[in-house]
Amino acid sequence: MEKLVRDRIPEIIGRDQGKKARFRRASRKEYVELLAEKLREETGEYLADRNPAELADILEVVHQLARQYGIEPETLEEMRRRKAEKRGGFKERKVMDFSTSGY
Repeated sequence: MEKLVRDRIPEIIGRDQGKKARFRRASRKEYVELLAEKLREETGEYLADRNPAELADILEVVHQLARQYGIEPETLEEMRRRKAEKRGGFKERKVMDFSTSGY
């Protein structure tokens, strides 16, 4: 089984476990797919535990995915801000009942 790991994992495994794991570099096309899978993995971990620390992992993956589309984290944040300005965020905790809203 293969999965995308953080850049320093080979070093950490060697230092902490005295083992040498095999690693390879993903192609650019494969990298996007592996990032998408990592996003599913990290999101699943957050949903299972509700551990806020997992949100940092999700954010790291989102930043790397954005970079694959030429979007830096600062630009992504600006996109998020503009969208929140235009459509609002989720701060007010509004829940819509689609069964009675004509949808």
